[in-house]
Amino acid sequence: MNERRYRRICQMMAMRQPDLTICLEEIHKPHNVSAIVRSADAVGIHQIHAIWPDQHVKLSVSSAAGCNSWVKVVTHHSTEDAISQLKSQNMQILVTNLSDNAVDFREIDYTRPTCIMMGQEKKGISPQALALADQHIIIPMVGMVQSLNVSVASALILYEAQRQRQLAGMYTREQSLLTEQEQQEWLFEGGYPVLAEVAKRKRLARPYINSQGQIEAEDAWWAQMQLTEKMKKQQLG
Repeated sequence: MNERRYRRICQMMAMRQPDLTICLEEIHKPHNVSAIVRSADAVGIHQIHAIWPDQHVKLSVSSAAGCNSWVKVVTHHSTEDAISQLKSQNMQILVTNLSDNAVDFREIDYTRPTCIMMGQEKKGISPQALALADQHIIIPMVGMVQSLNVSVASALILYEAQRQRQLAGMYTREQSLLTEQEQQEWLFEGGYPVLAEVAKRKRLARPYINSQGQIEAEDAWWAQMQLTEKMKKQQLG
């Protein structure tokens, strides 16, 4: 990894917002998932959450989200499990829903730890999420249509969150709020994607990336990385 690439990844990590996320409740269309993940990356979200009881659909959603390798996807079996985990991180849970107590999405304080929940394309937010949410929010609309595409709605809300956080100086940190382990993962996977894929396939431990962006690993690690499948079979007899 050259110095320019290393500095760019470090800059990205410094602007990541680990206490801002979005949760997709059974959103199943790959193009919507991909668009939402793209918006999440653009505003500095570190990881998103996806709720999908169905394992097959969960895998397809993870695949769609995987088109952007800079955002991690955490999956949950149920809405209750997802909200419980998010609230344990002191996040306020916001759901898009037209109700009597809903407020304009721009009235929310997004500098607080926040999770924005978006509902399934056809059915919307589930009754469970509506009951467990801290606040219902709406996007004011004055035209004939009653709703926006879920990926468009997500982008609008996320960019309002980004606007508020920029004004609060939350994107100008000199050091990342990500853990050392998370930073090492990004540096290896983002700086050495080919080697990262080989190491993953061979189930090798992730090497340390130093402050110059270079890999520090023992000779045995490099030997295993260079070992071809044919040579490995011959050694195993």
